[in-house]
Amino acid sequence: MSKLSFLAGAAAGYVLGARAGTQRYEQIKTQATKLWSSDPVQTKVAQATEAAKTKAAPFVADAVSDAAKTTAQKLRDVRGGDDEHLPATLHRGTDGKLHAEHNFGPGPGKLP
Repeated sequence: MSKLSFLAGAAAGYVLGARAGTQRYEQIKTQATKLWSSDPVQTKVAQATEAAKTKAAPFVADAVSDAAKTTAQKLRDVRGGDDEHLPATLHRGTDGKLHAEHNFGPGPGKLP
């Protein structure tokens, strides 16, 4: 009997709590929407957006520029680096580009 009473009480508490919780959630949501839409908050949002555009944008542009320069230098170093570390089947042509030998391997008709 005590288990049945406990379960009935728990079920009633859950139903009542769920209704109160939904109503309270809707109240909080309405108040938050009003607050977000208010003039003082929107003024601060506009100020923060403008500050981000004027102050953060140059910083980001400089960071991207520095990264691009560093990457370009690394690529130049790799492309124009010494060729002694290349496999025997690769060589640098007179045009400065890497070329692969086409005549390596066991030869035609000699593959299993």
